[in-house]
Amino acid sequence: MAASSPFNTKSNFHGRSISLPSRPHPLILKCNQHLETLLRSSNETSSSSSLFHKIDGLRDLIESVENLIQLPLTQDALIREHQENWVNNLLDGSLRILDVCSSAKDAVIHTKECTRELQSIIRRRGGGTEVTAEAKKFLTSRKVVKKAISKALTNLKDNTKNCNVLSTNKDYQTLSLIKLFQDVEVATLSTFQTILQYISGTTQSKSNRWSSISKLIQTKRVACSLVADESEFAQVDVALQSFLFAKTGKPEAINDLQNHLEKTECCIQDLEEGLEFLFRRLIKIRVSLLNILNN
Repeated sequence: MAASSPFNTKSNFHGRSISLPSRPHPLILKCNQHLETLLRSSNETSSSSSLFHKIDGLRDLIESVENLIQLPLTQDALIREHQENWVNNLLDGSLRILDVCSSAKDAVIHTKECTRELQSIIRRRGGGTEVTAEAKKFLTSRKVVKKAISKALTNLKDNTKNCNVLSTNKDYQTLSLIKLFQDVEVATLSTFQTILQYISGTTQSKSNRWSSISKLIQTKRVACSLVADESEFAQVDVALQSFLFAKTGKPEAINDLQNHLEKTECCIQDLEEGLEFLFRRLIKIRVSLLNILNN
């Protein structure tokens, strides 16, 4: 429909007015842009560089959400609707995200300690029974880490079945907030799923890829990517086994193991820094939510 002329007084004052939905706040739009960036990164080839690209994207998203929660319009909506299900789901979701981030941090720290201990013994001893014993200890610890990650991933899927319930009996701005918070939770949990799988050094088969994703993610806006078999963690697992079961060429196996331990240590350092940053930000967001709702 063509717009009325500003000089047509009759049209201006007696014509039918058209009410259009208001535009979301710029910070909501910015968060949505970060969500789209995170979605695009999920289609990248799985590698350490793409993993850290996802983590950087998640950092940007979480920072924007933290700023969004400080807005009066967000705080007013939370206070006004504090008894609504979506607010309770938001609080529950923040706790789920903190739990899975903590699981990832624990897995990284545990692997880091074992990596450094084995490197130290190799540098001191060069080989021998002490190195073999420490390598066996490391391999056992990796099994413990994988078991803990498997449990975390199972809990993650079980606890996110109803995380994307959207009410429509709201004003436009509130609806935008609710939809954004729900999508942020799903995108964040999806990214942490990828991180945990990468640390574990395991991947899903193609046959159960989409069924697993559909259980975790109930929106078209985010997707879960598979983890490459050849992550640094998977490579060090193979190197440990090769060293322990090598019948000949033990020095070559030790050199190969050392190389993979060094690569894993670099990856661990970057992962630890990224996860620590996210953990601190996520705690601040949860504290802010609780303060708003309790005041």
